[in-house]
Amino acid sequence: MLINVILIMILAVCVATDVRKRKIYNKVIFPSLIAAFVLNTAMGGFSGFGESIIGFLVGLVLLLIPYILGGMGAGDVKLMALIGALKGYAFVLESFVYMALIGGLLAIMVIIMRGGFKKSLGIGMPYGVAIAGGAVVALLMDVTLL
Repeated sequence: MLINVILIMILAVCVATDVRKRKIYNKVIFPSLIAAFVLNTAMGGFSGFGESIIGFLVGLVLLLIPYILGGMGAGDVKLMALIGALKGYAFVLESFVYMALIGGLLAIMVIIMRGGFKKSLGIGMPYGVAIAGGAVVALLMDVTLL
């Protein structure tokens, strides 16, 4: 429960800064990442730490190719890795699926609002919104399944 509250707070801050300034700040991500490792270790011992590391790596790898290809910023990649570090690899994979769906819907909205595909080329969008949305949907799905 504590990790879910922390995750929601981090997501809220990251969405706000991504929408306003198109940045997800390291001063939010890095302390949160340390907290994720410490909390998971405190709650689950060595296996909790291992789950956190694996989640971090899975989250990192999921968005690494789009980042390398210039499709998203490093803050987006670090946020996804942080989600994995907080909640583990299964959660970050589930979040990724919802993130992709939400990101697709946001892209369609941008295209419609900009007046067509050609006019929308080169216009970025704050993808932290889709990442946070995917994590929130995954949290809600986990709660409803309990």
